[in-house]
Amino acid sequence: MTATLALDNVAVPRRVPVTRGYRFEVVKLVAQWRIRLLVLVCWVAPALFVAAVSRQSSLPVDTLFGRWMHATGWAGPLVMLGFSGSWALPLVTSVVAGDVFAAEDRLGTWRHLLVAVRSPRRIFVAKALASLTIILALVAGLVVSSTLGGLATVGNHPLVGLDGHVLTASDAAGKVLLAWVCALAPTLALSAIGLLGSVALGRSPMGLLLPAVVALVLQLGQMLPLPVALRVALPGYAFISWNGLFTGPQQLGPLVIGIVVSLVWAVAATALAYLLFVRRDFTNPSADGSGRRALTVGALPLLAIGAVTVAVVAGATPASGSGITQDKVQRSVATAFAHLYVVQTRELHRPAVSEEQLRATAACNKGSIRVDAEGPGNDWRCVVSWHLPGIDATGQAIYQLDVTTDGRYVADGDGPKEVNGYFLVRTPTGDGPNPLWQFDANVELLKPTSADSATLKG
Repeated sequence: MTATLALDNVAVPRRVPVTRGYRFEVVKLVAQWRIRLLVLVCWVAPALFVAAVSRQSSLPVDTLFGRWMHATGWAGPLVMLGFSGSWALPLVTSVVAGDVFAAEDRLGTWRHLLVAVRSPRRIFVAKALASLTIILALVAGLVVSSTLGGLATVGNHPLVGLDGHVLTASDAAGKVLLAWVCALAPTLALSAIGLLGSVALGRSPMGLLLPAVVALVLQLGQMLPLPVALRVALPGYAFISWNGLFTGPQQLGPLVIGIVVSLVWAVAATALAYLLFVRRDFTNPSADGSGRRALTVGALPLLAIGAVTVAVVAGATPASGSGITQDKVQRSVATAFAHLYVVQTRELHRPAVSEEQLRATAACNKGSIRVDAEGPGNDWRCVVSWHLPGIDATGQAIYQLDVTTDGRYVADGDGPKEVNGYFLVRTPTGDGPNPLWQFDANVELLKPTSADSATLKG
């Protein structure tokens, strides 16, 4: 009887709630000097960068929307988004998610944490949510800082879209915000890969570098002449395909595929990291991860998911090869030229004309190939033809194109100089270069050609 009463009086330890563990992990992350430095950089540096570049005479025209940084403050956050997708966001995910578990291995504090929390599952959830919170705060800093820097320096003016059509300031604001939201999907994928590397590789510095290395490999893959199905199925493609929001009509197919693929990778990598963590032997201080386990439980399932997504995208899309064909380039160049011709007409105070009245067409070839030109390269040449109301003569202009593997191209005017040469025109924001001199546009890789459409209908 006495023994029974003694057992009844023993206090049963309670597990720490996830919310308390989450707050503790956030405090631990914010207490690190490198996290504080990242917060400062992400919330201050973009504004200074956009403001400084917008006042320079030389603009980053090799960056998407860089040539419009003098004209509107909404170009700044888009330039920053292009830079962040390549460098800033992979670095952020590496420093935060890639070290959130490995830090406990280096410090040897797993036993203390397990005694305090009493649940590996709750520890994983708290750490994953804490790292996600910090990453979202850093991304928010990039968005807010670059936007405020652009608007304060240049102003809230309309933005010229990727195909030459003009977006109102309010429309540009919504699409800029939506583009950054879409970029969260590949950011989550890199964060999940960081969690997986941090759990599987332990003290190894490779766990910290894994998101950055994966992002670098994905960038190299986008530079190579890969088949369009493989290119779109890469988890980082949403860092590029957001530019489809700034065309008319919007090119949402590649963007949706990129977001879905990124989210699939994010869920899969997080689940694998969770399985590795809850099965870990915490009684052995030296058991902080192994190369074999990282390969069999981490890398191989992700590679299998990548193969499945490539097969699904290849079967669901009509495009083949590089996705860059003569027909697509001609339609894109003609559309962009027509939009920008209307802009030029308005800025030169000439009689108004619409895209329908121009009936612009383009004839393009690549190098010495006159028929069925395709693929990326800087040897594309296009002759644009158009008609003005009341004039029988047909206008023509020549452009040299540099088309990249992701479908983006820069059209450089090659005459006549009165149409697409370099000269300044009066714009609502001051003097600016002739809009038809050089312009950015892109080819929708997944859009079927005329031949493909005829085959599908037949």
